[in-house]
Amino acid sequence: MVDGLRPARGGRLLDVARPTPRERFGEIAAGPDAAIELAEAALWIAAEEYADLDVAEYLARLDALADAAAPELAQSGDAVERVAALVDFFRAQGFRGNTHDYYDPRNSFLNEVLERRVGIPITLALVLQAVGRRLGLPFEGVSFPGHFLLRCAVPEGGVLVIDAFERAILDRDACQRRLDAALPVPELLEPAVHLRAAPPREVLGRLLGNLKRIYADRGDLERTLGCCDRILMLLPDAATELRDRALVYEGMSLHSAAIADLDRALELWPDNPDLPALRAKRDLLRAKRGAVH
Repeated sequence: MVDGLRPARGGRLLDVARPTPRERFGEIAAGPDAAIELAEAALWIAAEEYADLDVAEYLARLDALADAAAPELAQSGDAVERVAALVDFFRAQGFRGNTHDYYDPRNSFLNEVLERRVGIPITLALVLQAVGRRLGLPFEGVSFPGHFLLRCAVPEGGVLVIDAFERAILDRDACQRRLDAALPVPELLEPAVHLRAAPPREVLGRLLGNLKRIYADRGDLERTLGCCDRILMLLPDAATELRDRALVYEGMSLHSAAIADLDRALELWPDNPDLPALRAKRDLLRAKRGAVH
C-alpha cells in the first residue's frame, strides 16, 4: 500500500493526512499527566523544527542506551549504587553540558542531544530519565530554580538528587549552593518545595519556555509564537503565558488575537500587580484596531 493512503470502498485510494507534529503534541497535551511520556513529547517538539525527524527512531536509541547500560547496573548492589552506575555510564557515553554555546536552540531539541551528546540541564535530564526509567529507576524531573534537576526515590530511604548537566549526584550542601546561585536573595533549601517532583506538563512547559526566550531574544516572532501556543496547549489557564503570547501577537500586528489573550489573562489574574498596565495595553490595542479602516 502507498504510504499515507488507504483503500476506500471499491478499491479507490484515499489520501489520509498524517497528524502534524503540532497536532500530535496537542493530542499528548490533551491527555492526563500520567499518560505523558516525556521523551516522546519532547521529540514531537523537535519534529516541528526538523521535518524528517523519525520519533520512533530516536525512542529506539533510548532503548539501545538502556540495553547498553543494563549489564553495568546488573553488577551494582542497591538502588543507590544503580543510580551512581547509570550516571557513570551517562558520562562514559559522552553526554555533557554545552558550556560553549548554552543558548544554541539545538540544545533544547532531544534529537540533537542524542546525536551530538551535548545539551542543557533539562534535555540531558530527559535523556537520563528516559534511560533510567527503562531500567526500573523511577527518575522524576525537578524544576529547580535556574537549573533543572532529577530526583529518584530509593527503597533504602530518602531521595537522590541528580544533576545531568554536571553528571553528578548532589548532596544537600550542593543543592543549597545551587539555590544560592540562582536566587537574588538567600533562601534556605526546603526539599519539599525546591526538590518536589515536577509533573510532566510542567517539565515540557519549562523546555518550551527555554526555547521561547531564545527565539524572543533573536526577534524570531513566528517561532516564539509556536512555543507560546504549545505551552498553552499544556497549561491553557497560565495567565503569564497568555500575557506573553499577547505581546508576541502585538509584535506581529495581530491586535484582535492579542486583545483576546489579554482579556483572558486579566480574568485569570485579578491580583496581578501589573493589572493597570495590562489593562492600558489592552485598551491601546483596542484603539489601534478601531483606527484601522
